[in-house]
Amino acid sequence: MLPVLEVFTNLNGLNEGKHLTKPLFAKIKPLAILLIILTSTMITLSFLPEIKAETKILSINPNEGKVGATVQLNANITTENGKYVIRFDGETITSGNATGIDVEATFTVPSASAGSHEVMIIDVNAGENDTAAFTVLTSYSMEIDVPVPPKQLQEGDPVPISVNVTGGESSKTFVANITVQAPTNVSYTNMLNVTTSNVGNGSATIIYPEHFPIGANTNFTGEYKTFLNGTLANQTFIIGLTNSTEYHRSQSVDIKAAGYKPNENVTITISFGEKMIHLKNVTAEENTIHYSNWTIPSNASIGTYTVNVTSISSNATAKNPPDIQDFTVPGLAINITTRNLAKEPVPTVTVKVYENVTSVVNATSNSDGLVTLMLEIGIYACEAYFKDEKVGERALNITKEESFNFTCNLTNLKILVMDRSENRFPEVKLSLTPENQTLFTNITGTTVFPSLLPNVTYVLNASRYDQQFSTTTIPGLLEDGTAVAWFSVNITCPALTLRVKVTDSNDLPISNVAVKVQEIMGGLYYEGNTVEGTAMFNCTFGRYSVKVYTRGVEINETVTDLFQNENMSIRCKLYGLTVSIKVVDYFGQPIPNANVTLQREGLPPRSNITEYNGVAAFSDFVGGSVQIAIYLNDQTQPCIETTSSVVSSTTIGIKIGKYVLIAGILVETSQLTTALIIAAAIILIVSIEVYRRKRSKLQKSSD
Repeated sequence: MLPVLEVFTNLNGLNEGKHLTKPLFAKIKPLAILLIILTSTMITLSFLPEIKAETKILSINPNEGKVGATVQLNANITTENGKYVIRFDGETITSGNATGIDVEATFTVPSASAGSHEVMIIDVNAGENDTAAFTVLTSYSMEIDVPVPPKQLQEGDPVPISVNVTGGESSKTFVANITVQAPTNVSYTNMLNVTTSNVGNGSATIIYPEHFPIGANTNFTGEYKTFLNGTLANQTFIIGLTNSTEYHRSQSVDIKAAGYKPNENVTITISFGEKMIHLKNVTAEENTIHYSNWTIPSNASIGTYTVNVTSISSNATAKNPPDIQDFTVPGLAINITTRNLAKEPVPTVTVKVYENVTSVVNATSNSDGLVTLMLEIGIYACEAYFKDEKVGERALNITKEESFNFTCNLTNLKILVMDRSENRFPEVKLSLTPENQTLFTNITGTTVFPSLLPNVTYVLNASRYDQQFSTTTIPGLLEDGTAVAWFSVNITCPALTLRVKVTDSNDLPISNVAVKVQEIMGGLYYEGNTVEGTAMFNCTFGRYSVKVYTRGVEINETVTDLFQNENMSIRCKLYGLTVSIKVVDYFGQPIPNANVTLQREGLPPRSNITEYNGVAAFSDFVGGSVQIAIYLNDQTQPCIETTSSVVSSTTIGIKIGKYVLIAGILVETSQLTTALIIAAAIILIVSIEVYRRKRSKLQKSSD
């Protein structure tokens, strides 16, 4: 700061008149002040501590939760893109690399006791860390040991009930109050001690009804509800009469009912809708009815069946709810794919399934040819119908869930469209009756009408550009009287005569010019030269562009439809023109003997000399964009160049303002102008001198 202040003081001294003038100091003083401010700022900043990133946990979301919960941690670390480690109570639970200095990590809460725990992030490279608190909450749950559905518990079965504590207090005993509410709305309660480990986890099991007060039982069908300490956790389990809720044919049905008197007689009935399927009288052993000597019949229908156990003793046990339960014979999932003779899936095929001549089910295949049926174990007859016509039949032996292919008597009709030279045609419209289907050929000239009934007469109409050119009758898709996977039909586009007459701008025939004929959709191409103005072509049915060329330059183009033999004319208005170039000087006087060159793109240049009238004529010229160049007096470089569009016979005037024709000699306009100015000046000077001398004589004469 001192040197700067000294400079400022010296400047003040100078301002007082010692060395500098006031205007000069007025310019220097603002610069000195700015220098002082910048120097002060730099010195101040040099003494400030260096700011750098620090390792810090920004957020933990959520900051409390149960063991197993997913937690999101956001933090910064000092080392850019450095490695970080996250620890929970000192144990590493995850690691990774920062994005820049940002850390976004997730971790699962490990086993830990209830309460506050330390979460730490460590910048491995910098050796820095930061901590935050996470609170573990206790979770309670119950698990009931039941069979995997469709198996189920039966009346009189014991039910193990387990209580689990996770994230509880460390090494403590938790008193679990377990209540079971039976379908009779009567509840039974017992206590269970659960001792937790050092990380607060513990479990214990109790058996219902064995470990519950007298009266507790599983003698009723229906839903049993369990509660842990009122509302900490709850579960349910089902008690039934049968050991399963589903059976297939020939499977044995196990029926057990409890809560009856010893030797009490009951009737077991099994019904399907209103129809009784089975009836059996059974005597209770001790207090339980157990019957397993009935199997699902081999012809059992798919559906819901009802089991009813009713006491028929004089002192009958009346149970509420009564011993009634449903079970199902669901069938097995059978997938059938309907396919044509080419093994391709066929939609909208109706599959009819019969068992012992009795209809079981009807279903229609979807867009993938798939039919899913539920059929029980057995042997079935299947029939396939397409458009009300039977197209196949087969037998199904069902023993398990399975997939089948069902081949139908349906044929693919393949159409190929080409001409006599075997050129293939895309975008040909093909209409098939009585199918009322319309398709277009692809780039290879083919298309396929899939899955057709083979014993039908079809009519196929082919058209291009909405013009029909072929009708084909197909009496059937059979070979030697047998349906085949693929039936092929070839259609040939007819060849037609195209006569092209070419005339010039005067409607006169043009000989020996090229005529090129190109099919609009591409592929077909024909070319020939006119003879006495006419070119003949043998072309395939279609729409064509017709172009006329002379010496490689296109002179006209048109489009014609060749749906029958055609005679067409094409007039080339740009051909056979007479183009005259008239060259004049600054004053519009004709300039003879000028060399005029015309250059039409694609054609060699043509030159001619202007006549006495300044005109150079060009006959049999091809119109279009023309470049004109004028050369004077054997010049090697044109004195003027211009471009003009020629669409008809015409005269084009070109004015060369640089020159003036005087006595047959071309004089540059600037030189002529200079000469005229000099002459005018001389005349003026002479006139003034003559005037001066005359006036002088008159003056002397008067004196």
